[in-house]
Amino acid sequence: MVHHIFDSHAHYDDERFCEDRGELLSLFPAAGVCRVLNAGCNLEASRAGIALGREYPFLYSAVGCHPDAADEVTPQSLALLRELAGEEKVKAIGEIGLDYHYEDIPRQRQIPAFEVQLQLAGELDMPVIIHSREAVEDTMRLLNQYRPKGVVHCFSGSVETAKEVLRLGMYIGVTGVITFKNARRIREVVESVPLDRLLIETDCPYMAPEPYRGKRCDSTMLPRMAEAIAAIKGITAQEVADATCRNACRLFDIPLPEGLGE
Repeated sequence: MVHHIFDSHAHYDDERFCEDRGELLSLFPAAGVCRVLNAGCNLEASRAGIALGREYPFLYSAVGCHPDAADEVTPQSLALLRELAGEEKVKAIGEIGLDYHYEDIPRQRQIPAFEVQLQLAGELDMPVIIHSREAVEDTMRLLNQYRPKGVVHCFSGSVETAKEVLRLGMYIGVTGVITFKNARRIREVVESVPLDRLLIETDCPYMAPEPYRGKRCDSTMLPRMAEAIAAIKGITAQEVADATCRNACRLFDIPLPEGLGE
């Protein structure tokens, strides 16, 4: 069994976990999952993540508004996010960013919402969790402008974009997509990115790896991602889990689990 698994991006506040959330989360320590970072998509989800962190010692959270919630970003909500970010187990601002795939909220409203949250992270000296879908040019322009520390989660860009992210000192987040047969691009990215700059994540309940594709994802599936990365890097899944756990603890300023030294 793989130990020291850090799920660097999850959504356990999601309604798809309502029926068995407690039962599922209670299984994690025995399944090798030692840390989880629950990302906020809006104000309600951010509050819910904080509540989960109070209940489960291994669960930490991030607060922020996803681009689909850009209209929630007002001076009043920013003040609330600032307040929530002061909670003991809140470790990042996110997930924030740009999503031009559906563009339910026009990009001209997404961009300022993203900017003010980047500014907030800078003022608080906190890392960011970046969502970027079909918005590479604007995302990278703003990341180059604000220079945050953080991770581009569920990375879907090119090797060239990954190198630009690394030059900014940021990390690359890898989901279950790495296990898909047609995932040539992310495999090339993983091959090019040093192990000490990778994080593994579920984005659960979404992005389940093979052979669970299409089903509800959860953190116990992360060994599949570790195995896929290990095959590319020519190392073991445990070495991937150890390295990505260290990376995430370093980025989010979270204590290392017992038995995993620097």
